[in-house]
Amino acid sequence: MNVSLISKIMTTALVVFALSGCAEKLVDVNVTIVDQKTALENQILGSYEELGNEVLLLASVRSVDEEGKLKPTVEIPQGKLKALRALQRQEFNRDDIQEFKQILVAGEGKDGFLQFFENERTKTDTQFKEFSKAIIAEENEDRLIVLQRIVATNENFTEKDLPRVQKISASLNRDNAKPGEKIQLENGEWSINGKAK
Repeated sequence: MNVSLISKIMTTALVVFALSGCAEKLVDVNVTIVDQKTALENQILGSYEELGNEVLLLASVRSVDEEGKLKPTVEIPQGKLKALRALQRQEFNRDDIQEFKQILVAGEGKDGFLQFFENERTKTDTQFKEFSKAIIAEENEDRLIVLQRIVATNENFTEKDLPRVQKISASLNRDNAKPGEKIQLENGEWSINGKAK
């Protein structure tokens, strides 16, 4: 037999073998049903991302056109402007909030807001205690403004859905908590986050 003929026979045998396997199921397909909570989490995260992009645009708008003439300012709706300002203040306070979480002065509550906790430093340093309480209050105010904006601009939510959006936000905050930070579980108990990031 010549080599070309052997090659053809082997190729034909491989094709027949491969085709005979096609009668069987080719691939197992795993279908994952996305539950309502996950869909709502994605909507909320999308709203946060959209507002975050708006903050960047707000900060980067130039006041003159290509010819050097002043451009008219674009009027931003009051509710949107309030949410953008809240996001800006959250960014400004981010380092302090992170410190408060690390030293266990603040914990992520099941309602989507931070809760203040006493520690040795707050018991002895009243100035630090007042400062931390004030920054935590600002953070909670800003969170509420942003969540209200998400509810107001999302066609799937009404004002009655705010507690549900807060609960979803709390779940996201727990998921993003760093190891060693206080988190409040759904049942109301407080725990120290132990998962590794």
